[in-house]
Amino acid sequence: MDWFNERVIKNGWDKLMSEDLWINITKISIKITIILIASWLAVRLGKKFIKKVFLMRMRSPLDHSERRQTTISRLLQSVISYVVYFSAIVAILSILEIKIAGLLAGAGIVGLAIGFGAQSLVKDVITGFFIIFEDQFGVGDYIKINAAEGTVVEIGLRTTKINGSTGEQFIIPNGSIGEVVNYSVNNSKIYIDLQMTTDANFEKAEAIIKKYLNTLPDMHKELVAVPVFLGVQNVKGTEVTIRIAAETLPQQQHGVARTIRRDVTKLFEEHNIPMAQPKMMFYGVNEEGRSE
Repeated sequence: MDWFNERVIKNGWDKLMSEDLWINITKISIKITIILIASWLAVRLGKKFIKKVFLMRMRSPLDHSERRQTTISRLLQSVISYVVYFSAIVAILSILEIKIAGLLAGAGIVGLAIGFGAQSLVKDVITGFFIIFEDQFGVGDYIKINAAEGTVVEIGLRTTKINGSTGEQFIIPNGSIGEVVNYSVNNSKIYIDLQMTTDANFEKAEAIIKKYLNTLPDMHKELVAVPVFLGVQNVKGTEVTIRIAAETLPQQQHGVARTIRRDVTKLFEEHNIPMAQPKMMFYGVNEEGRSE
């Protein structure tokens, strides 16, 4: 029995130290290394080529769909990575003389078991395709999906990534996307309410505001038209609420609203037009325990 074990060990050692074995290992290693390097270069060059092609299209005066071009460019860059690296894996398996057909046949039972779990993946891919095909939203759009709200940074066939306003990132499977609110497609509208006292000169305030509003489009290119003074919106006690409406390019309304509030407040101060101030009521208790 000992001689048998020694013979097995000797044969194993001879095979391990065989020159042909190490030549084959060296050849296989070189081929795998070449495939990996070639795949990395193909992905890198492919992404650069796609980026350059779409950059030229976006610079063209005949093509104004910049957001759609950016979305498709990002998607194609992801697809080329998947295709190249999958092909590299298949090539490496072939070099190692691992039969792909045998693996697929052996995985048939396992594939059947996980088929139900893959339904969500298929749903994600199909939904992602239609999001891009129908141009529902694109990279750079400000959207709201369920509880996620922010700027789209990436749309893939499986997931969509959104950066929130406070720095968080939402990664949403495309299959779970239902109702989408896109704030970047149409012009934005804003209503600005200001409070005056009931004894203020309303006609004077209206004239000052309208004169000021007519100067805004020349100073703010984000405005689509001259803001409109809508007049008195509400009267409550000694307060009169006046309203201004403005239309801006998508997602530019907040900055314009802040500017209008600041400037109108300053104009009212310069022309002695009183604005309503918040009032505070103090209640006390006298020595007899009654409120005053």
